[in-house]
Amino acid sequence: MKRRIVAFVCALLLLGTLPAAALEGEATRAADILTTLNLLDTFPDQDLDAPATRAQAAVLLVELAGAQSAAEHDLWISGFRDVPAWAETAVTYAAHQNWISGVTVTTFRPDDPISADGWCTFLLRMLGYSDKEGDFTVNGAAVFAQHIGLISRSYSGPLTQADLFEIAVDALSFPMSNGMTVIEHLVEEGVCTRSAANAMGLLNESLTARQISDRYMSAVFCLSAYHTDREVYENTPASNASGFFISSDGIAVTNYHTIVDAIYAVATLSTGEAYPVESVLWYDADMDLAVLQIARRSTQGISTSAFASLELVGTSDIRAGDTVYTLGNPLGLGLAVSSGIISATARTVERYSQPCIMNTADISQGSSGGALLNEKGQVIAVTSGAYAYGNNMYLAVPVDPVMTLDLSGPGVTLAEIVASKS
Repeated sequence: MKRRIVAFVCALLLLGTLPAAALEGEATRAADILTTLNLLDTFPDQDLDAPATRAQAAVLLVELAGAQSAAEHDLWISGFRDVPAWAETAVTYAAHQNWISGVTVTTFRPDDPISADGWCTFLLRMLGYSDKEGDFTVNGAAVFAQHIGLISRSYSGPLTQADLFEIAVDALSFPMSNGMTVIEHLVEEGVCTRSAANAMGLLNESLTARQISDRYMSAVFCLSAYHTDREVYENTPASNASGFFISSDGIAVTNYHTIVDAIYAVATLSTGEAYPVESVLWYDADMDLAVLQIARRSTQGISTSAFASLELVGTSDIRAGDTVYTLGNPLGLGLAVSSGIISATARTVERYSQPCIMNTADISQGSSGGALLNEKGQVIAVTSGAYAYGNNMYLAVPVDPVMTLDLSGPGVTLAEIVASKS
């Protein structure tokens, strides 16, 4: 038995190894995408392994904003005396838009390394977020960017050019303040062609599993439920499940059975931030659905201005054979994505009051309350269970009832739901 356990651990370690070449390939892919879209035309001295500088970040920022022409015609004077000629137009324009700032009134320090927080601050301001109005803090910009789905993974400290490019590519699918995504805006401005954007897979309605994970994992969370005061005190949850946000102000969906016996619950995001469940706005035991209000203040006492969220579309247009994806917390091990097809659009199951979607996208215990998405990244159902003796026969509860709810009321606490069952 001991040998078998050791072998299993070794297998896990081997499976967890990520070849360095995979990261190098990702950086090259990002550079190729930006080059194809004409976003590196004014970017000098490309070297993926070299440190990225503040001047390079400013130049790429203006290109991402589709503002190169506007920058060339901007007569405003920044006052910076240390910016080289190749970056002066971009730095001046970005400073005029209040997207970037100098170190002093007359110095920009163009050759200083750009940090993850610095680059994300530039991007967030360009997209319409404001650190002055409390949307985010400069020192927490990278975490906030991952929090809202602007970037798909964690970055910290000084960035390389590879990091700079990868974050820029993530930003292409993010909405600007005008409602258009960055790539849609660039096409409209004529910076790149629609055919080039399509060739890069940036305008396709049908998303890959990779794109689903990159764009929407930030809107899903691990849900830890505590059934007793002792569990809360010892921080030992009775169960682990899943949930997902449907609004930026913290309204979220899960299964009813994930919270039915809980007196306290916490939503842990992809960033590792944990936010308590504040109240239950609506629930239906027979449908196995619940709508939660997640607190804006984390268990660490840090407040947030917004959460990433998913769009609900329901099941009216689904067909057997359609591609679907799940996002959730299988086995309580952390957030994960899986893919499959719809096997049946309306399977009657004894424990549910409405027909379920049967599909082949893998889920496990802990996935309850997760999102079942169509290939556009829209929620059609909530992952809930499976046939115990079937193969790839997973069940999801249609999200349609949630779409017509009035969620403006105060709701009830988890403890009140437990008390109502007594």
